[in-house]
Amino acid sequence: MPAFVRPLLVLACALAAFAAMYASAGTYKPFASWHWMDIVDEGGTALMALVWCLIVLASRPDGRVTRLLAGGLACITLGSWADCLDEFWRIDKDALWDNALEGLVPFGMLVLTAGLYYWRREQALLADHLRKRERLFRSHRPFDRVTQLADAGYLREQLRRTTGTVVLLDIDGFHRINREHGRAEGDRVLQAVAHMLLLNLRNDDLLCRYAGDRFAVLMPGLAVDAAADAARHLCAMVGAMRHHAGERRVALSLRHGCAPADGAPEILLADLCRRMDAA
Repeated sequence: MPAFVRPLLVLACALAAFAAMYASAGTYKPFASWHWMDIVDEGGTALMALVWCLIVLASRPDGRVTRLLAGGLACITLGSWADCLDEFWRIDKDALWDNALEGLVPFGMLVLTAGLYYWRREQALLADHLRKRERLFRSHRPFDRVTQLADAGYLREQLRRTTGTVVLLDIDGFHRINREHGRAEGDRVLQAVAHMLLLNLRNDDLLCRYAGDRFAVLMPGLAVDAAADAARHLCAMVGAMRHHAGERRVALSLRHGCAPADGAPEILLADLCRRMDAA
């Protein structure tokens, strides 16, 4: 059952309860005394607010903005419905509950205004995020010819701007694959590993081909321990691949090293490469 069905059922039950309340507490007005213009205005407002509430609930994920927008429209629906019911049943003017129900309209407008405020903030954040992603995409030059990933130069540029952790990943025995199966198969291995790594990275992570059979991942906002856990997961995913060169399966495995993404990029990467080579 879609998530928006339940709140709509609750709203429908509330509308029915309002009608029952007015029917039991009020005096039915004769048909000749109905004010059709008021009925159309107030009933139409209730109907349109209900439709807008349905659109919000059906088109947005659950969250603060959705709840405020839908809640405000629901209050306007109920308040306008109470106004409309006044046209069919005469209620004692001293009945405070009638005034309270009609007061749902301004209260709903207040809630709706709060929802629009947070919706505007949400849109501004989304627009800023899209601008950053577009800028990142446009600046991904040059690309590595084989893997179509950003190269080491771009990695060094991003290291100067980003805090987090950098991870190096090295394909074990890659020279043997090139020797036994040829350079073209080695390129296929690089492409397959690159695809597997991309599938298992966060959207904010940057994967580059650093050099030869070595990949680098810049993980913004992650401490070294968390990045090491992520690197182990990447190694496990590549190790589970079933890559074949012709009829023969090529076993693939990675080793990794991590370091905080601070300091001069050239020194940081050179030190990490030395540690990787010595391991």
